[in-house]
Amino acid sequence: MAALYEGYTLCGLVPAQTLPNSGIQGVETERDSDHVIVTDSTRSVTLYKVSDQKPLSSWTVKQGQTLTCSAVYSSQSKEFVAVSDSKVIRIWKEEDILLDKAFKATVSADVWRVHCVPEGEPVVLFQRGAVRLLDSLLSAPQQPIEEVLAQEEAIRWSTNILAESKQFVIFTTEQKGDHFLYLQRLNPNTLQRYRLEREEPGLSPLSFSASYRDNHIRLLYLYPNGHVYQSVVSMRGLGADEGAQALPLPRNLLLGLPVGEGLLEAASALVLDEAHVAVVGVPHPSAGAGKDFLCIWNTNFQTLQAGKEMAGKIYGQLWGYSNKLFIPHGKTLSVIPYECPKSSLAAALGKLKQAKTEGELTQIWSTATPSRTVETRKTVCWITDNFIIRKHFQFLIQMAPVEEVQKEVEGLLSRADIQDLQASLGQLASTLVSRSLADPAFYTPSTLAQLVHTQSLCHSVCPDLVLLALEKKDYFLCQLCLQFFPDIPEAVTCACLKLHRNEVLRTPYSDTFLLPHLKDLSSQQVVLFLQYLQFLYLKYSQDASTQMHGLRSPSLTQIMDWVCLLLDAHFTVLVMTPEAKGLLLNLHCFVKSQVRLVSELGKIEGSLQELNKMKVKKDVGQYSIEVIELF
Repeated sequence: MAALYEGYTLCGLVPAQTLPNSGIQGVETERDSDHVIVTDSTRSVTLYKVSDQKPLSSWTVKQGQTLTCSAVYSSQSKEFVAVSDSKVIRIWKEEDILLDKAFKATVSADVWRVHCVPEGEPVVLFQRGAVRLLDSLLSAPQQPIEEVLAQEEAIRWSTNILAESKQFVIFTTEQKGDHFLYLQRLNPNTLQRYRLEREEPGLSPLSFSASYRDNHIRLLYLYPNGHVYQSVVSMRGLGADEGAQALPLPRNLLLGLPVGEGLLEAASALVLDEAHVAVVGVPHPSAGAGKDFLCIWNTNFQTLQAGKEMAGKIYGQLWGYSNKLFIPHGKTLSVIPYECPKSSLAAALGKLKQAKTEGELTQIWSTATPSRTVETRKTVCWITDNFIIRKHFQFLIQMAPVEEVQKEVEGLLSRADIQDLQASLGQLASTLVSRSLADPAFYTPSTLAQLVHTQSLCHSVCPDLVLLALEKKDYFLCQLCLQFFPDIPEAVTCACLKLHRNEVLRTPYSDTFLLPHLKDLSSQQVVLFLQYLQFLYLKYSQDASTQMHGLRSPSLTQIMDWVCLLLDAHFTVLVMTPEAKGLLLNLHCFVKSQVRLVSELGKIEGSLQELNKMKVKKDVGQYSIEVIELF
């Protein structure tokens, strides 16, 4: 289970009296995980050693000059890079004392940010969307800078990541209420533009966070209504420039955070790993009003795993490096160490025995009692709703007929605050499944499908749901679970394959009517199907015992017929599909070996026929060995 440990102060803050910000532009890593650079919103850059909680060096621009983006450190050149007054790029080393005497160059357009990944070259992002490598820019500082953004379009957030040995600059923009995502790849240079789906009218994202995992760039963003969305962009889909065309960018709702009576104003969500998100500026569901918390949520199970109250004003800023969170609050910049072990259902529900860390508050809905809930009705209405709903439906599902259960659940799912009730939906589904398994006459397929569609369930939350669908042969529900559950074990997946793909292979069909429908399959689906068919053929041809009577295994002839059908329907497409090249070569070699085998069998066909004609010798009832020579 995730944990937040005792924090400490890195430095004090001098927030501007008339502005809502903390006075800090950014916190960036330096040479290692124990050194960070803090840039304030006016004139200073300070290097800190985190474990010692003390500054090592500090640099300041002259009076009247202003640092307009946070400083970064280049591990290649061992230099710091910052921008003052939007156009003056400053570069210096740690031993330099005065910034004014260090290298500086004035460029021809306003700079938005300078980014630098470890072991990478610094990258300059201009306010109008153009991107330059620092060395290329400094070779001709006054070179013309193109305008990438449209009129009235402005950058709101940016970062850069290293993916597949390539640098990517990622930034979001806003134009007349619409929000866009730009992915700029360097060497070779390509630019992709995506349009984010609109939220409620008038709502814009409060924060963005990006990560790279499994050949995908993942964008996480938080809205004032507490909705945390994730959009995923495949690296394989990044090709040539799309120009000004904005591709639609689908999104998935990861979390519906409680926001209290109004909307969030200063809040931020930061990706920690594939299953955890740190959130600041969002009310704690079990704390009183007027208190600000730093929390860690598990996105797989939609549970609050750790929380720590932060004294003073929260500014909605959050940075994370090497298992440390940096958060400005009140008049201090604090460092909060954290830990996010690999998630499991037991840990997410707080059922693992482990020591609580100071300030940790686990979500209490799983152990709440009626008296606790009533005592804090006004401040924990979110928990109260979950508790009451669980108790109501637990009684209803155990006693009521199918029609009444379906009607009540449909009413629940139509509620406007359904995202705040995610904790109850998992237990609701589990109760439905338990009664369905115990009572063969009770089954609510449409209700279960609706619950799966909410994306509030996963296999760990309701492990018997897929098995129930298999038992009922509910192919639609199986398909939904396979589509929406990210954590289905391999054994259950194989069970689905045995029920679906083997049953299909044994089904009678007509080539004439089947071929047009096979052409509707995508190339990826065809490749996967062919791989599975190849696996079945090799398995059953090498070990006949696996084709036991009663298991409804397809015959070798049926398998080969399906291979031929798929190749007939998609051969032209497969030849042009890079992912299918290896499979087609394997099938080619496989077919050649089968042809060779049949050819050799043909050569001994006559001898085999003669064997069949031979008279069977009288059984003498004793053990004997008979040698037959074939010529």
